[in-house]
Amino acid sequence: MVYEQLLVSIDGPIATITLNRPEKRNALSMAMMLELTHALHEVSSSEADGVILAANGPVFSAGHNFGDMAGATVAETTHLFEVCTEMMDAVQAMPQPVVAKVHALATAAGCQLVATCDLAVAADTAGFAIPGGKGGLFCHTPLVAVARNIGRKRALEMALTGDLVDAATAADWGLINRVVPAADLDAATLDLITRATRGSVLSKAMGKQGFYEQIGLPQDRAYEFAVDLMASAAVTADAQEGIASFLEKRHAHFTQRR
Repeated sequence: MVYEQLLVSIDGPIATITLNRPEKRNALSMAMMLELTHALHEVSSSEADGVILAANGPVFSAGHNFGDMAGATVAETTHLFEVCTEMMDAVQAMPQPVVAKVHALATAAGCQLVATCDLAVAADTAGFAIPGGKGGLFCHTPLVAVARNIGRKRALEMALTGDLVDAATAADWGLINRVVPAADLDAATLDLITRATRGSVLSKAMGKQGFYEQIGLPQDRAYEFAVDLMASAAVTADAQEGIASFLEKRHAHFTQRR
């Protein structure tokens, strides 16, 4: 597919998807969301082991395009947010770890996108906000992702005040993994995704999906699920290779993909 809103590249084991409408502040218009969903599905089935989600221009993403909502009906806005949810779900459904590389402002659904990624690294020039609380449309759907990262009080502070959170605070709160000087952002992001993709590809994919499956369950049900999953994982060829290599004090050779 030829993308108009994105740049997609694969360099060795790492795929990079870049939001590429800087003149529109990388707003998540309907066209952008449909292309990004398609790209995520495409990369999901590729040989890439990890994914970097980046953006070009002075803003990472300003969130939804209000032009898509101006004068719209309930049916039309429902469809818009369903498309957005499908896009967010695609990030967590793909087997590869996804790292957001945030160089600048990420607001509303743009902040939601960062919160949805498995991991995130931000430059010290970045900022985060779900600003609906300062306007006429509360950030209901962005709050779903943000609140699953930073806890209720801080999530509600962001949502109710709409205030900007700087990168250092975002790291302290758990919205992102770390903040680095802007000049180090590329290297820090590559370092994290490289470390997050070492080992068995199959084991990593099972681990990511298992995490999202159990994280919302009560503890007893989470353990039931995790016991079944880990028991099944333990008898895979890669798990047995990992066990054997440890016992035999040699390097493991993993062969299973997905």
